Amino acid sequence: MKRDPVDAILAQWQKERPDLDVSPMGIIGRMGRLSKYLDRGIQATFSEFGLHSGEFDVLATLRRSGQPYQLSPTELFNTLMVSSGTMTHRIDRLEQADLVKRIPDPGDRRGTLIQLTRKGFDLIERAVEAHVANEHRLLNGLKESERKELAQLLRKLLISFEE
Repeated sequence: MKRDPVDAILAQWQKERPDLDVSPMGIIGRMGRLSKYLDRGIQATFSEFGLHSGEFDVLATLRRSGQPYQLSPTELFNTLMVSSGTMTHRIDRLEQADLVKRIPDPGDRRGTLIQLTRKGFDLIERAVEAHVANEHRLLNGLKESERKELAQLLRKLLISFEE
């Protein structure tokens, strides 16, 4: 199998500190490097639609919530694991672009809901199709069976953090 830059790092550590089991560095180092490549590849697609990843996340979350494509700001920031301040900034930008609108919450007189506009709906429909095609392209280095195995392993690791 071909060697990658992380292999060189592991070999250096093995030479300098043979007493340490640095194998986790290989996994975490590769995940970190891959994350950077994937983020760049994904952002390139979002840029085609004038979006940043956080804005895409808000629009996609509203879209996948189903009709009437609206959620409270709290539901959005809990789902997306960001602070309320970050969520407010994203919503403000999307509202200025007429992609979402704030509407009164009929179930809470003091509350507000964030709803996709027609323009936002149309944009996220096109963007999510391009995003999914791009993600398939980004994973072309793996066979289908390898993708499934990797997905299962990543799910197991994520669950260990989120329980």
